[in-house]
Amino acid sequence: MMKVIQSINELDQALSEPTPGVLQTLQKIRGDILVLGAGGKMGPTLARMIRRGCDAIGDSRRVVAVSRFSSPAAARSLQQSGVETVAADLMDRQQIQKLPDAPNVISLVGQKFGTSDTPELTWITNTFIPALISERYATSRIVALSTGCVYPLVPSEGPGCTEDDPLGPPGEYANSCVGRERVYEYFSKRNQTPMVLVRLCYAIDLRYGVLLDIAQKVFSQQPVDLTMGATHVIWQGDANARIIQCFDHAAVPPVAVNITGRDRLSIRSIATRLEQLLNRDVRFAGVQAPTAWLWDAQRSYDWFGPPTVTLEDMLKAVAQWVQSGGETLNRPTHFEVRDGTF
Repeated sequence: MMKVIQSINELDQALSEPTPGVLQTLQKIRGDILVLGAGGKMGPTLARMIRRGCDAIGDSRRVVAVSRFSSPAAARSLQQSGVETVAADLMDRQQIQKLPDAPNVISLVGQKFGTSDTPELTWITNTFIPALISERYATSRIVALSTGCVYPLVPSEGPGCTEDDPLGPPGEYANSCVGRERVYEYFSKRNQTPMVLVRLCYAIDLRYGVLLDIAQKVFSQQPVDLTMGATHVIWQGDANARIIQCFDHAAVPPVAVNITGRDRLSIRSIATRLEQLLNRDVRFAGVQAPTAWLWDAQRSYDWFGPPTVTLEDMLKAVAQWVQSGGETLNRPTHFEVRDGTF
């Protein structure tokens, strides 16, 4: 059972606690670790998990987080955790060339929201920057974040998409993510760079995520949209651990892995459970569509075993966070969007 989380510090500690699997991976791989795009939602806790894991095994290697770091406080917080920070614009080839060498690279770089207004920026972020990264770190091992949205929507009652299913998503954002994967695949083959493509959906932090989106609707007694009737989720700490452990599986050509929860979750059932936990009457809107974004994460379970945090733990933690007025990022996931327009 997960401990009650009552502060941002406790939350960051929970999300960055290295698992035994992380420690095993860090003992096997050698050299510094670079986290690109580390200023986003996952980057800070991922970088901290790597640093804490290295410290736990007595390894003083460098862990370097790279981002624009428009907030100096974010950089200072990482530095206080023992993570080095480098401010850089990854759109600039010269700045990328000046980044530290590292045999192990995790790229979290990507853009989703704002695509409908500036699709060209989404495409350049999701395809051009990966090309620059691949050129700069051609001799490294790269774990690159992708998304489960690269698949088409599938029947809500059928099997979820596996890594071997053809890609064919709706909308410019998801198609730019297919482009990102193809760019990485090209450079992996050309330069013999071992890579893993992490198709992640949906990571749960108490400050954002699908469960928070639904909990906020229930708590404020706004209707919960049932159109996208089902989904999968995973605790962000477990997602971080799985991403780090992907270093063990990097290959040429890149191997893809779906990282999410095993169980298909009904949006109605999630809202109904949150209704109980929040002591609110839930309201619904919309009619469940016959299709949804669904994933088969069996490969990740074969690689990493089960997550450490259960759905019930996540639901209780999110409900407590909302009831206590916990800080949020105010960045809805828009998981209910079906046409890929973000």
